[in-house]
Amino acid sequence: MDKKNALRAGALAAGTTLMMLLMSSPASALTRDDGDDPGPGLSVIETLGLFVVAPIVLYLVIAGLVMVGDKSHKKKDPTSSNIRTEPGTKADAKA
Repeated sequence: MDKKNALRAGALAAGTTLMMLLMSSPASALTRDDGDDPGPGLSVIETLGLFVVAPIVLYLVIAGLVMVGDKSHKKKDPTSSNIRTEPGTKADAKA
């Protein structure tokens, strides 16, 4: 791709992004809708607990349950657990 086409593609991408930003309307947080009745706001502690602590705890609980479920089954490895090597066999002589 030559320099001219790269410049044209960059200008097109920049123009498209600029038009999308200009055409999108900002959120009207100051204008209330009809029937809007917001409740009281959350404190900093409540916000951190709800959006930081609760997801981390939920993740740890799920990970713990998966680990407990995984360890309850004895791992079976049919390819290596039933192989027995004894001294004096052909395998030992080659190694």
